[in-house]
Amino acid sequence: MIRVIESLLQGLHGPIILWLLRQAPLHGYGLMKELSRLTGRNLGPSIVYPFLHRLEENDLVESIWVRHEGRSRRYYSLTKKGEALLKRIRYLFHNRLSEVLNDFLSEESS
Repeated sequence: MIRVIESLLQGLHGPIILWLLRQAPLHGYGLMKELSRLTGRNLGPSIVYPFLHRLEENDLVESIWVRHEGRSRRYYSLTKKGEALLKRIRYLFHNRLSEVLNDFLSEESS
């Protein structure tokens, strides 16, 4: 049962990361904290940073280095191409999967 839940959450990490970066630029650690808060699952740097780098290589996110209180952090934000991808994902969830998701979420606990 746990593996099924883990697989489901793992499939949602990408859309959640894109959604979070659309809300505001975040550095990797901030992104990990938000993912943990939203999913209850801790993702380590070995998962988050390679994913961010792949997004950046595909021009879906861009990053800038920001120095604050003597510490440099790399902040990631969504590009126009990333926003277009997120829009397509939202369309899929809203228009194609909405019936399934609505029924799933409205089911009473057995």
